[in-house]
Amino acid sequence: MLELFRAFSLRCTQIEEAIRLGDDQRVMSLDRHVEPLVEAILACRAANLLDVYMQLQFVSHLIARDADDSASVREYTAVLSYLLDGYFGTHAPDWRVPSPQDVRIAPPAAYVPDTDNGEFFNAAILESLPDRVAVLTRDYRYLYSNAANSAHLNRKPMELIGRHISEFIGEQRFAGCAKRKLDACFAGEQIDYTYERATGGASRQVRCRMSPLREAGGTVIGALIVMDR
Repeated sequence: MLELFRAFSLRCTQIEEAIRLGDDQRVMSLDRHVEPLVEAILACRAANLLDVYMQLQFVSHLIARDADDSASVREYTAVLSYLLDGYFGTHAPDWRVPSPQDVRIAPPAAYVPDTDNGEFFNAAILESLPDRVAVLTRDYRYLYSNAANSAHLNRKPMELIGRHISEFIGEQRFAGCAKRKLDACFAGEQIDYTYERATGGASRQVRCRMSPLREAGGTVIGALIVMDR
């Protein structure tokens, strides 16, 4: 599914560039490929929690994008309901609920202490943080970017999915520092360091924290990055 998101992000970038150049013919040519990509993403069955999260976020993006088109909003809302039902089910509560003293709460299957266990997917919390927050996959590509980080990069969150971090920090800084830090994080280390950032002719220290992002089985699948604004 990540490849589909990369293709969608690339197509949107190409369309924006064609619009900027006033190339209407290329815009029309590229636009024909967008709807099939959207349909492919919505039809794809998520294989893991990362895919579920990306797919649901994508539908939310489509609803926000077409907010003025009531027919599209109804259509995408129906798709969102279908996906939620397919992944999580919708069952009425059973009236034969055991009393609290009879309930024994067991940890979820494959729960691993001191790992994320999917909690980072609470987008409401990440979006409310004043810091810049991003999630990178092991191939150094954006999986998630909160509003603060997206605004800093002058991109919409959906436009960042699948894009390589070197596109935004430069090849030199990526190869000289960021890659080494990320590789250590992917190996299981907690990384906390500061770097110089030039703003308005001056420079200041920016703190960057990287945490390994693990699936329930303990395998590191990416990095959660938090940076000062």
